[in-house]
Amino acid sequence: MTLSFLSILGLFVLMLLFSAIRILREYERAVVFLLGRFYSVKGPGFIIIIPFIQQMERVDLRTIVMDVPTQDVISRDNVSVKVNAVVYFRVIDPQKAIIQVEHFYDATSQLAQTTLRSVLGQHELDEMLAERDKLNADIQALLDAQTDAWGIKVANVEIKHVDIDESMIRAIAQQAEAERTRRAKIIHAEGELQASEKLLAAAQILAQQPQAIQLRYLQTLTEIAGDKSSTIVFPLPIDLLTSLTKLVKDVANSNKQQT
Repeated sequence: MTLSFLSILGLFVLMLLFSAIRILREYERAVVFLLGRFYSVKGPGFIIIIPFIQQMERVDLRTIVMDVPTQDVISRDNVSVKVNAVVYFRVIDPQKAIIQVEHFYDATSQLAQTTLRSVLGQHELDEMLAERDKLNADIQALLDAQTDAWGIKVANVEIKHVDIDESMIRAIAQQAEAERTRRAKIIHAEGELQASEKLLAAAQILAQQPQAIQLRYLQTLTEIAGDKSSTIVFPLPIDLLTSLTKLVKDVANSNKQQT
């Protein structure tokens, strides 16, 4: 009877010893409570937890990739879009992550959803599509500031998809087409303006040297002669027309005086 009792007692003590032994991996920490009060953070490696007196909570320190569910967002210009994102965060203070908040993963997920809607609702649709890096940084900064009290570091936030209705996609395509047409007209007008300025400058230079006009006239004749056209029209020099006009006027004045 005594031997049986001692065997049971030894087995019980052995089970207690085995239950007191914990082995934590390199990325794990144990938040230990002594009679319900915080005692210490232990790990990694081999630790001992006194049964019935101490309790522990395992905390993973690796970066957690959390998918934020699709959120319905109304932009500042009253466009309804569906947006989802992914958040990268990790626990940097196991004590706060266990004591300051219940289920830190769920709390971070809910906070990420509300922050995503709040930040994107302050921007227009064009900004959501063109300035995604800036929006990611704004959301990350807000999340990191709010989760700091929970011992959590938000490393990065990435907006994955911005889904728009078909009608809005067609409107955006029409807007883009109108924008391209506007730019093409502006570029064409600027080209015409620059060409007219160059022509004006060339005319002023040629007017200062009449010989330059003759050289330009001869160059034009050479270019026309090089074409394969069967008909060649020879331009009449301006100075010749001026001389003929002056001669006609002189003859007319002479006739009037004789009469």
